[in-house]
Amino acid sequence: MSSGRTTVTRLLTLVAIVAAVLGVAACGDDGGDGDKPRTVTVVGSGKVTGTPDTLRADIGVEATAADVSSALNESSAQVTKVTDAVVAAGVDRKDIQTQQVSLTPRYSTAAPGGSSEITGYQATNTIRVTIRDLAKASDILAAAATAGGDNTRIGNVAFAIDDDSELMKQAREAAFDDARSRAEQYASLAGDSLGKVQTITEETSGQTQPVTVQRDAAAASPVPIEPGEQTLTFSVTVTYALT
Repeated sequence: MSSGRTTVTRLLTLVAIVAAVLGVAACGDDGGDGDKPRTVTVVGSGKVTGTPDTLRADIGVEATAADVSSALNESSAQVTKVTDAVVAAGVDRKDIQTQQVSLTPRYSTAAPGGSSEITGYQATNTIRVTIRDLAKASDILAAAATAGGDNTRIGNVAFAIDDDSELMKQAREAAFDDARSRAEQYASLAGDSLGKVQTITEETSGQTQPVTVQRDAAAASPVPIEPGEQTLTFSVTVTYALT
């Protein structure tokens, strides 16, 4: 009889010990989030304006001939004239770079039941011109159009700020100040204090400003060019700890 009571007493003691251990473990379990800091993530924006000091344009010429050699030779001669013309108008040769040279066949219209045939070839030669003296930009584009004749093609004309590092610095500071102000407001609304920065991600836009230029005269007049102002926009996403 005493042996049975001893066995029961030992079993109850073991159960009590296990329950106590499990209780301690449960008290120490915080769901895995105890070490994860509370944070707030905000997006700040900064915007600054500057006056463009550079104009870039792609100037190309097209030539069509009955054979490959004639088409290439003609386009090469025309683009050489354009290059010489823009240099004479004030562009440094180091600011002229070949962008594209292409040669494609031209086909006749196929008759019903027939097939089209190659009737000639079209060669295209395009250079990118960087104009650093905007006062000369109008005359330079006009000189290029006149030198290339009716086969001149002008595209991808855009203003830019050659060195925008100082403007970007100002925009970056404005964006970060905006982000911190927003974060401080959210922290205050939540009854917290703003802690250290956890992450920073930045984004920028607005370095170029496109311009439309058309060439439709045999001897082109100066093309109206107005640089205006260019806006640089900077956005920054910042995550702060809350304390």
